[in-house]
Amino acid sequence: MSLWSRISEAISALAAGESLSEVFAHLRTPPEKRVGFAIAVIALGAKMAKADGQVTRDEVAAFREVFTIDKAEEKAAARLFNLARRDVAGFEQYARRIAAMFGQGDPALCDLMEGLFHIAMADGKYHPAEDDFLARVADILGFDKARFRALRARFVPDMAPDPYEVLGVSPEADLEEIRAVWRREVVESHPDRMIARGVPPEAVKLAEKRLIALNAAWEEIRAQRQREDAHEPA
Repeated sequence: MSLWSRISEAISALAAGESLSEVFAHLRTPPEKRVGFAIAVIALGAKMAKADGQVTRDEVAAFREVFTIDKAEEKAAARLFNLARRDVAGFEQYARRIAAMFGQGDPALCDLMEGLFHIAMADGKYHPAEDDFLARVADILGFDKARFRALRARFVPDMAPDPYEVLGVSPEADLEEIRAVWRREVVESHPDRMIARGVPPEAVKLAEKRLIALNAAWEEIRAQRQREDAHEPA
């Protein structure tokens, strides 16, 4: 059974009166966690798209960039999107369920946040209502304010990222320690690792911007340290 067929089953269960808690209770282990992840990205993304008062074609198109949807599965994806985008109410329940499914600190939750930021920026604007929405979701998922700011800086052009925040390291850390963190984060962004933690193959492209940001942060820090070393007195 395909990912989207399984999602369609979950939506039918919701429409038949089964609670969100009951639906997510069946999605706690791979490959079912893939279904839960997909539902969370689409449902939360649709609700966020509505948070700024309108759902644009660009935001809808962003889903197609995050998920490669076969023609045969478009109806299932559209059904979930339309069900979720009716209003903003209820998004906190989805966020709590996905947090419980994966557990605090699971890298898949970072994958989820990156997908939501991608959708938020699809129309080229970052609305205050979207920021409030994402900040609340991040809080429910267990992200502290520094981690949220680092994620936001990767996607919102006028919020230049601090390279140390991007990598989650202290400016006081030595270069080898920072290099080790950078390498670990790059490994965690490998497609095989993402699929293993429940991210659908359709959404693995979520890691592209993360890798760009991680590598840019590392290069900036390394260049800065090299300049500092060059100016140190002999």
